Amino acid sequence: MTIFDKIINGDIPSYKVYENQDVLAFLDISQVTPGHTLVVPKKHVDDIFGYDTDTAQKVLLQLPIIARAIKASNSDITGINIQSNNGPSAGQSVLYSHWHLIPRFDNDGLTGTLAPTIDNSAEFSPERYQKIADAIKAQFGKE
Repeated sequence: MTIFDKIINGDIPSYKVYENQDVLAFLDISQVTPGHTLVVPKKHVDDIFGYDTDTAQKVLLQLPIIARAIKASNSDITGINIQSNNGPSAGQSVLYSHWHLIPRFDNDGLTGTLAPTIDNSAEFSPERYQKIADAIKAQFGKE
């Protein structure tokens, strides 16, 4: 059982920003940039190679919806990186399919696409995580 299985089961707390019957989105504890969100299928799939058509539709069709909510949550967000590492050789550290949505800001000091290995968690209190999660959650249903 992975950490994502435990989050989905409610065994480990998380800062949820979106949830439906098939998908869960929550803040990445590392927060490469504020609003860094992970999107996972609720059905355990190790990586993209394990997706069937139904799972792909249920997960991938939610990515733009969640990305728009993240962008709308903070007027300083000017872009977003969407990344999924598949297999240990590609940098996948948790063998449970997940998508990183990493907000980008003008002059954020980051270059190009990101391997989500930057850890800024020391800069985030539970209150700051919750404030970001709440700002993203508030965007759903505004479209």
